[in-house]
Amino acid sequence: MFALQECDSHRVLLLITGASGVGKSTVRELIAPDLAPLVECVELAHLSPLPTLPTKAWRQQATETAVRRAIELEASGRHLLLSGDPVTAAELAAAPSTPALEATAVCLLDASAQAQATRLAARGDDPSLLPHHQAFAEWMRRQAQDPLHMLEVLTDGGWEQMRWERLETLSQEWKTDVIDTTELPPRAVADAVLAWCRNVLAGR
Repeated sequence: MFALQECDSHRVLLLITGASGVGKSTVRELIAPDLAPLVECVELAHLSPLPTLPTKAWRQQATETAVRRAIELEASGRHLLLSGDPVTAAELAAAPSTPALEATAVCLLDASAQAQATRLAARGDDPSLLPHHQAFAEWMRRQAQDPLHMLEVLTDGGWEQMRWERLETLSQEWKTDVIDTTELPPRAVADAVLAWCRNVLAGR
């Protein structure tokens, strides 16, 4: 635990991302009380009406809504943390309003294929979807290193207003921090993410 203090660093949109089963929603719920009121912690459905069948285009439009919310919070000296959805670093970078943000920081929660399978089975997910979840997890690992890796995973069927061309200029300075949750219980994952938030907000 730590007491989050006001600092002189840039206001930041913090993105905690990862594939299904890595603990994004659980982490947000656990750390939100420690981050409040300086950091507003949300998932996309808190900001944009959730459709019956969420699509890639909806996720990208909702990401833009999150960016605009972060810009609003900057005016009052606050930050936004987005966690709970598989929003990728590339989608955040390509959202139309992202250049207006003071800063962004991305942390990928990862887990081994076996750990992911165990967690998804425990929460009752359709086992036929497991290969898709694991393939997306592997893609996210690769995309954390290279924003242009198989970009069609995001662009095909995506929102037409996304600015994917930005990724070309960002590739040399691309940075995604990674936390491996495979062997960690939820509270330990939350503590690791909380420490990451503290470092980012302290300008480190």
